Parts: sequence; C-alpha cells; structure tokens
Amino acid sequence: MSSNTSLPLIPSPVASDAAVVVGLSGGLDSTVLLHRLHREMPRLRALHVHHGLHPEADVWAEHCVASCAELDVPLRVARVEVDHASGLGLEGAARDARHAVFKSELRDGEVLALAHHRDDQAETFLLRALRASGNDGLSAMRAWREYATGWLWRPLLDTSRADIREYACMHGLRWIEDPSNASSTQDRNFLRNEVMPLLRQRWPQASAAFARSAQLAAETMDRAADGIRIALRACRRDDGDLDVTTLHRLPADLRADVVRLWVADARLPPLPGSGITTLEHELLPARRDAQAEYRWQQARIVRWRDRLHAEGLHPALDADFHAEWNGRDPLSLPDGTRLQLHGAEEFDRTVQVRARHGGERIHLPNRDHSHSLKHALQQADIPPWLRERLPLLMDGDEVLAAGPLHSARLHDWLIDRHARLDWQLA
Repeated sequence: MSSNTSLPLIPSPVASDAAVVVGLSGGLDSTVLLHRLHREMPRLRALHVHHGLHPEADVWAEHCVASCAELDVPLRVARVEVDHASGLGLEGAARDARHAVFKSELRDGEVLALAHHRDDQAETFLLRALRASGNDGLSAMRAWREYATGWLWRPLLDTSRADIREYACMHGLRWIEDPSNASSTQDRNFLRNEVMPLLRQRWPQASAAFARSAQLAAETMDRAADGIRIALRACRRDDGDLDVTTLHRLPADLRADVVRLWVADARLPPLPGSGITTLEHELLPARRDAQAEYRWQQARIVRWRDRLHAEGLHPALDADFHAEWNGRDPLSLPDGTRLQLHGAEEFDRTVQVRARHGGERIHLPNRDHSHSLKHALQQADIPPWLRERLPLLMDGDEVLAAGPLHSARLHDWLIDRHARLDWQLA
C-alpha cells in the first residue's frame, strides 16, 4: 500500500473508478486532498476558481498549475467576477461564485471533492448554533450528498487540521497561506483564531465534540426524514409550493420539520430558528392578499393566497435596462432569465425588451380595450415573485408581452405561425 494512504478518507458514495474533480484553492487542505487522491483515483482532475480578489490571485493560480503539472493531474482555472453588491458580504459572494463554477463544470455523474475537515465542521456547527438553527442547520456539512448533476464528497471531514498539516509536512508539500485567514474580522475566522484555541485550552477535544454533535444532528434528521417526507408530500403542491391549509393541519413540531425539509429540498440555506417563529406568527396567519415574507441569507419564503413559496433571491431587472431583440437567437437577461422564440425565424421587426416602470397597459386577446398591466397580471394569477421580475416586450409604447402574458397582437402573430414565446427562469 502506498504511503499516501496514511491519511484516512471517508469512502466515496460512488464507484472507485468514477471521475473526481478536486476543488483546488492551493491552500493547505486542498493541496493535501489533491496529493492524497491522485494515485487512487484513475480519473482525477482539478478545478481552481480565480476570484481576482487578492493581489496575489494570479500567483495562486500559477501555483495550482505547477502543483497539478507535478502530479500529472489535468487542471482548469476558471475566472469569476464576485458580486460585491449581492448583500452576502465578500466571503459569501465569493462562495456563491465558486459554487456556480463548480456546478457548471461538473459533468453528469462526476464527484466534486472538497477539502473541508473536522475543524471546519466544528466551526460550521458553532456558527449555525449561534443562529439558533434546528437539526437541519446543526447537522452542518455532510460527508457526501447529491450535487448538481453528480455528487459532492468531503473525504477529509473526519480528519483534523493538525493531521492534515502533519501529512503535508511528511510529504514535503508546498501550499499557499492566504493572509486574510489571520484576520478575525470574519465570523468564521474569529471562531478559528480566537474562540476555538481558548476552548481547546480547557477542552482539548472541543473540535471533535462539536463535529460529533453535528453528526448526531444529521443522524437524527435522517431517522425522522421518512415521516417528515410523507407529511411534506401531503403539503406540497404540483408546482413545488406548500399548501397553507394542509400545512396548518399538522402539529407545530412536524410543521416546522416539514418546512425545514422543504427548504433543504429547494437547495436553500438552512432555515434559522427565527424563520420558524416568523412562519408561525406572521406568514401562516397573514391575510391571503398580504404577500408576507421572511428573508435569510439571500433566500426567502413568501406567503401568497393559500400557498408558501421558497426561492433564492434574484436581482430584479434594472429600471434602465433596455435591449433590442429580433427573436432570431435567445436573449439572456441580466437577472439570469432568458427569452426565446420557437417556431418562427424572427419577429417581423425588432422589438425592445425592458423592465416594468409602472403604469403600462396591455390589450389582451378577446378584449375590446386595453387594461392596466398591473391588474392584468393579478387577474392572470401570476405570482408576485414572478411579477417583480417580468421583462416587457415592447413595440414603441405598446406592450406585446409581460413574461408569459401576451397581447392580442402578439398572440395572433404566434398562432398564425404556430410559434411560441418562452420566458425561461434561471
């Protein structure tokens, strides 16, 4: 057995010959993971996300190129632009950008291997506890789970940071030290640099204990999952939203578990304890027309009529956005949605695409006169979370379409050509 097996790994959920992609930052943890996997995984490649946030970012990318060349592991360097105005903070926005790359690069059935370890797990558990999370949040990171079109695997989740460093020194590995890790400004760094060392002075096994608590929370969630999922199926509508009336019939504890599982299924961040409180005291008792909502970590739950809708927050189209479109090729919009014309080569003439400004009117099919677009959208039962994002197709001052709502002129034009216009959500 090769000496590189001295660091134990949590078994992969898929076959040993599956294609594995290592998320490689160039730091200690991912450098060790790459080295540890490169002889055991016959189909291994690496992916480095270049955030461009640090003056040495190019040097870090070059270091990753050299490390992979030394091991003969294929590497792709993906450059991203981090959205500083996302509301997530720089660290959260960078994480979102990184995972967007991971998901787009992962091929069907591939395994994304990330280098999170036991100390990371302990820090995540503490951060979630400080947000008053339930078992779904306290279960922190899973060793493996479904991810995009493949799997996410954390082989080192049972390994301490100290053992990882020892392995790196034993094998003479070189890695990058990110100077921002020394700053305690970020919550996680504060726990890592200030809180955990103090706790370990009194309780040397503190990290292992917190990680074990996270595992126990995960096991509790798994045992209860079958009953919760049955209740969730009873509450879930065909469109994925929750039926408020059915949800109301459940006991409060089960109702909270159902909502947490529903949020997890939607791939949203774990719901904090305050989310359940808001659900019980504000969203569920709200009037049908109140459009009450709860927001957390760039996600939200909206109450509309007799349903609850959960989604990640999407940027609305900028009021100044304007594009010319002939319909020949799909039009990608800044908020991640897309317009596409099917069944016709192009429009008779170029149309304009813009955001709603308010006060627009639309002439609907089989109507004698125009209607307020606002009222037409309400009458068409288009949910408010879609109304606020709708792109308008305009011919001068005439509204041809507002997302899925079409004017009489556009409706007739599409019918004549057996064509259709789609507004595709991200």
